[in-house]
Amino acid sequence: MLNLVLFGPPGAGKGTQSAKLIEKYGLIHLSTGDLLRAEITAGTSLGLEAKKLMDQGILVPDSVVIGMIENKLNENKGAAGFIFDGFPRTVAQAEALDTLLEGHQLSIKHMISLEVNQEELTQRLLERGKTSGRPDDQNEELIRKRVQEYGEKTAPVAGYYASQGKFQGINGIGEIEEIFGQIVRIIEG
Repeated sequence: MLNLVLFGPPGAGKGTQSAKLIEKYGLIHLSTGDLLRAEITAGTSLGLEAKKLMDQGILVPDSVVIGMIENKLNENKGAAGFIFDGFPRTVAQAEALDTLLEGHQLSIKHMISLEVNQEELTQRLLERGKTSGRPDDQNEELIRKRVQEYGEKTAPVAGYYASQGKFQGINGIGEIEEIFGQIVRIIEG
């Protein structure tokens, strides 16, 4: 089973590359934001717990997110693999994900990081903001803050996977197909 963590700051191209990886390898896309919304819409116990916390402005705890991921693993036992997008964001989450996967006799095969500089990210997000309607993609100061927060909080996750020999950083600037080719070489290498 091919389990990947696709990593990179906002605007690095994770969504674009995830779609291509899903098409090529038949992976199940696990976006924590999508999972939260789906569980809330379905009215599951985890969804109700998450909604209650979110309504109070409290971050959903890792245990709830891990529970949602476990539900997806159980629902998709015959899957070719999973692509994790937006998770893990901290070393504690990476450790919890490893523990969960080990319980299913699974593991992360690669953690691939799309590396893009601050200026390129800012321009990409401002451009996306023109068509997406997302207010967080239309404010340059907010964009810079999001990218900085990513660097401070999630960069240690790269070190966690590097210590396991699973981290691969690639240049996320260039033609979409070139970047995809680099990812495929890592997976199939």
